[in-house]
Amino acid sequence: MANQLHALLDLWYEQRSARNWVLGTVYRTIGPCYRKAGAIMLFDDLGRHYGLLSGGCLEADIQRHAHRVMSSGQAKTLCYDGSDEDDFAFQLGIGCGGTVHILLQPLNAENGFLQLERLRVQLQQRQPCYYLQKIPADGESETEIIPAETTTGRAQLIERADGQWLQTAVTPVPHILLMGAGADAQPMAQLFRTQGWQVSLCDPRPANGRAAYFPDCSAYRCHPDELPTQLDLARVDAAVVMNHNLELDAASLRVLHPQPLKYLGLLGPVSRRNRVLEQAGLTLEQLNSRLATPLRAPIGLNLGGEVPESIALATCAELHAVLHGADAASGPLVKFGNKGAQPNRSGQGEKALE
Repeated sequence: MANQLHALLDLWYEQRSARNWVLGTVYRTIGPCYRKAGAIMLFDDLGRHYGLLSGGCLEADIQRHAHRVMSSGQAKTLCYDGSDEDDFAFQLGIGCGGTVHILLQPLNAENGFLQLERLRVQLQQRQPCYYLQKIPADGESETEIIPAETTTGRAQLIERADGQWLQTAVTPVPHILLMGAGADAQPMAQLFRTQGWQVSLCDPRPANGRAAYFPDCSAYRCHPDELPTQLDLARVDAAVVMNHNLELDAASLRVLHPQPLKYLGLLGPVSRRNRVLEQAGLTLEQLNSRLATPLRAPIGLNLGGEVPESIALATCAELHAVLHGADAASGPLVKFGNKGAQPNRSGQGEKALE
């Protein structure tokens, strides 16, 4: 939820007083559904909507109900049953067969804008919390924010003395650090930004890390040894080391070694990894002892590509899986053509760029 929520809150905040708004939230699903509990969406009085609560098939009808909520000022719930032949969702031919329950809440000064301003500040200050929304019995709109050191789990319905609430864990946007900002880091940073992640760059070389090539990224033009004086590394969730320089890569690993990163990747084949570790004065066991997951070297899922864009895609996919606790497994493999063909891991075999 955090990545989308961060962007949606920024968009809403800029126009919060100029337009009338409704917050839409999936609060329960049964069976296969495109979005799960905790997914959010915003609707305004110009007929525009931002985000998704389905695969795009229900949004027009939800928008119609959202306008009624704007007019009445009363929250309401909707239910779309893809397995019921008489239900609107089934008649649309969605095909997923699941049931989705949606909460629509007006956003106005009377209900404190559902505390979205405070939630936005929590995210900006990188403070995790739980966002609670009451499932209304009589049209009321109630929310709570509970600060937390850490948050875990998916959004879930909880029972309290005053009724049923949706509790959603809200975590700060992942902060990804690229150690090295050459030409091949550009598609990497771009893909990371499309995920809504915060991206920082570190590269002491004047020709690298130019703002025009890395929009919306924070650049630190210093040697890796100096980075801790300019950036709080405790606020970094993951790092990719790709300086194409043994000394800079080794220095990067030394600086990052004390940090309990969720992900650390090193560009290049295993043989190069060993040389970098040797120059850094570290063993693989020492490095992995601090990391949440083992060092990824080579980096990226096995997608079979070789060019920087392919390596960026493979790395982004691998990092996404790690951050979400997923195994990156696909469905049953259907083989075509040459059954003996074995794709190279992100193009980072012995021919990977040095």
